[in-house]
Amino acid sequence: MTQTIDVIAIDGPTASGKGTIAQRVARALGFHYLDTGALYRLTALTCLKAGIALDDEAACACAAGAMEPVFDMGRILLAGEDVTDAIRAEEVGVAASRVAALPAVRAALTALQKASRRAPGLVADGRDMASVIFPDAKLKVFLTASAEARANRRFKQLIDKGFSANLADLTRDLLERDRRDRERTVSPCVPAPGALVLDSSELTVEETVDRVLAWWHASEH
Repeated sequence: MTQTIDVIAIDGPTASGKGTIAQRVARALGFHYLDTGALYRLTALTCLKAGIALDDEAACACAAGAMEPVFDMGRILLAGEDVTDAIRAEEVGVAASRVAALPAVRAALTALQKASRRAPGLVADGRDMASVIFPDAKLKVFLTASAEARANRRFKQLIDKGFSANLADLTRDLLERDRRDRERTVSPCVPAPGALVLDSSELTVEETVDRVLAWWHASEH
């Protein structure tokens, strides 16, 4: 029955703005929103706190499967603790990129992601959405931007949240994560079949949202 519920899947490289765009598109359409990146960041945070090696696939998958996160009005709670800002730390982001490459971790989070498909519709951002979790998504968008643009956006985001950041280090880390994400054998960061590619390097958030909404409305006809 859930297969009749429309899904918009938005993917793209780190710091491409897919989370912000997906949330705004979901709000504009009155759809539910799924931040799969948060799930991998939560897994990474859990592993870091527990001292689990990030290359211990079985232990990381066990940690992922045992999580019971609560998404509440923009806040993310894990074991009763508000970790909304903690999962956005750069260390956690780098760790998330590593655990996301583990097949067992992705498998452990699959059921949780599929269960998010609820009426009247869902906007899901993150890897696997258009290729594995919701291959029948009505609209698939691959959102990208230049490394420079993404590093600048990430820098501003971290500074605004009170984290220390170095632009040169962020740019270098982004390029390394791009290479790792693009070359990995499990869910590489490439456009899914049928996805529309949108480069937002020179676009504002509002212009990017409008472009995605225009594609959505066009898909309905």
